Amino acid sequence: MARDVLLRILKGGAALAACAAPCAQASTVNGATLGAAWGLPFALMLLSIALVPMFAAAFWHRHFGKISAFWALAFLLPFALTHGVGATYPLFVHALVDEYVPFIVLLGALYTIAGGICIYGNLRGSPRTNTTILLLGTVLASVMGTTGAAMLLIRPLLRANDNRRHTVHVVVFFIVLVANAGGSLTPLGDPPLFLGFLNGVSFFWTTQHLAVPMLFVCAVLLAAFWVLDSWYFRRADEVRDARTDPTPDSGGIAIGGKLNFVLLAGVIALVLMSGVWKPGIGVDLPGARLELQNLVRDAGLIVLAALSLACTSRTARADNGFDWAPIAEVAKLFAGIFVTITPVIAMLKAGEHGAFASLIQFVNDAPGRPNDALYFWATGLLSSFLDNAPTWLVFFNLAGGDAPTLMTSGARTLAAISAGAVWMGAMTYIGNAPNFMVRAIAQQRGVRMPGFFGYLGWSCVLLTPVFAAATWLFFV
Repeated sequence: MARDVLLRILKGGAALAACAAPCAQASTVNGATLGAAWGLPFALMLLSIALVPMFAAAFWHRHFGKISAFWALAFLLPFALTHGVGATYPLFVHALVDEYVPFIVLLGALYTIAGGICIYGNLRGSPRTNTTILLLGTVLASVMGTTGAAMLLIRPLLRANDNRRHTVHVVVFFIVLVANAGGSLTPLGDPPLFLGFLNGVSFFWTTQHLAVPMLFVCAVLLAAFWVLDSWYFRRADEVRDARTDPTPDSGGIAIGGKLNFVLLAGVIALVLMSGVWKPGIGVDLPGARLELQNLVRDAGLIVLAALSLACTSRTARADNGFDWAPIAEVAKLFAGIFVTITPVIAMLKAGEHGAFASLIQFVNDAPGRPNDALYFWATGLLSSFLDNAPTWLVFFNLAGGDAPTLMTSGARTLAAISAGAVWMGAMTYIGNAPNFMVRAIAQQRGVRMPGFFGYLGWSCVLLTPVFAAATWLFFV
């Protein structure tokens, strides 16, 4: 009986969607028939994200939502005119139902719940303390997301070091480890991996295949940080007089909003449930399928976020500097990204018959023989200057886009794509959303963070040799 009721509810929703769009029986677009020009709105969308904040920051912060909508319409309207509404509507529904909504609901839930956890008190910013905080953040990043872990720990880390003269390196390593590399192990960790989960990659696949590479990269970087921080700490003029310390050491910490740790466990349980529980109940929409387990997951995530807002004290959120601006920006930008990337994915799925045949040939030694090292570096370098989530999606489809195949016979290729997207998001400020957030908070606290090219210099010196060694060890 319950099954029949659920089916009726889902069918009712499908009927409403059909009424809103008469093109329910729409045709599927063949990517082999599309020219590369249909990828321009996507490319220009990403270039806008990369360049406009650098050269017109005030304009960007006022109008980024309009810019995102402009590029989405720059694809949808011409496509509808040339291919018809019946071909365009399924692409839009697929981008909305299968990818955007679950993506932004998870990010929003993690951001809201993690934003309710506030760490009070202050510790002495010694090399041991700093390395411990970085290690803790690296571990937490795969559990509560790189954004959640970064927002939780960046302020305590800055308070611990606000009596030291050299702190830029502390923030740089924090961005590399906590805001990026630490999110390698689960779909909760970093947006590219959650897109993989939505596209059929099992929840613990990345844990199994990226654990050893991640341990190598993070261990080397933590050791390098300890050596560099110890060198600075031993300098005679490094620690300011205790009388001028803005936040004297308290010798301990306290945590506000502890209930949110329970809610985070609920997030993990819901995401796991959606990957394990397959009741086979769903409704086919134009270009997408609405599955019961995904509806339950997303509804549950919204409930958990609402509980966090209702049960966490306003003081804890205020002390944590919580506001909605970062997640609102992500929501608006990714709406445009997911719409404009649809023709690119269609062309990539066409393989050698599509507009990107030359790119496929570049990253493959021969048909069916991917060059994993090239996949790692190509995915990573594009993730450095574009957003790493859509970059992962592009190369996932470039490798065939079939999750069961890539998880088995193509496991090393999928690992290379995933590692490249997650790790090399740390190469620039624009590679991953938390990078910008951490930089902004550090600057507010008086840290003189390097500009775009200054940070790029830091990351190239730190990361290029580590990634070269990782390539040789794991992807050749």
